Amino acid sequence: MNDPVVYFEVGAADPAPLRPFYAELFGWRFADVAGGGYTLIDTAGGAGINGGLGRSRAGTSWATFYVSVDDPSAVLLRAGSLGGKTVVPVTEVRGTITFAMFDDPDGSLVGLVQRGAEGPAAREPSGGDGACVDWFEVIGSEAARTQAFYNDLFGWRFEGGDSGYGLVEAASAGGRIGGGVGAGTTEGSSTWATFYAHVASVEAAFRKAEQMGGGRVYGPKAVSGLKTGALRDPAGSVIGVYQEDH
Repeated sequence: MNDPVVYFEVGAADPAPLRPFYAELFGWRFADVAGGGYTLIDTAGGAGINGGLGRSRAGTSWATFYVSVDDPSAVLLRAGSLGGKTVVPVTEVRGTITFAMFDDPDGSLVGLVQRGAEGPAAREPSGGDGACVDWFEVIGSEAARTQAFYNDLFGWRFEGGDSGYGLVEAASAGGRIGGGVGAGTTEGSSTWATFYAHVASVEAAFRKAEQMGGGRVYGPKAVSGLKTGALRDPAGSVIGVYQEDH
């Protein structure tokens, strides 16, 4: 089995204002971890993956995803040999989760969790009308280099799309959620590793985000029967959104 994306995370120097932002924007539910300074997110979308909200390091902000792997230490070493950089070394939290984080060659942050020690990352979203998170994306400066990096690191296979954007089917990423890895957006040189929330209306999500201190990055853009876009939350992190274009 290749390595699946199993969890998403939003980090900010001050995460408190992001809780009402995402609750209002996506209908997500939150549960504080006792004594941990961390908040678990249940998307209440009935599908996809859950996530977390916490305080970032060195005053930065991020929105990213975590990949379940057998040996995080070995993956960090492999990432380094391929041009990445360890950001958070392998860390065990109270015997419930073992995780690490690295920057890919373009500086996009990605997390790792040890398979069998995923802790809250293994929990399924509850049912409801929240916006489910069921897609991930990496935009690099060069599509071929970025795809080669993630293929070598996680075994992801690219089975669709085009030369500038390869699709990672869920079956090719271990069976959780699918994604896309490529280069180039309407923002030109922008690079990121992030996740996408499935919403009823991309434009409505933009308007609501802007009313609450967020902003629009790109979109809505028509893509293969969908409309896609990306927004910035009030801390500056990029989050993708998409809708089915009926």
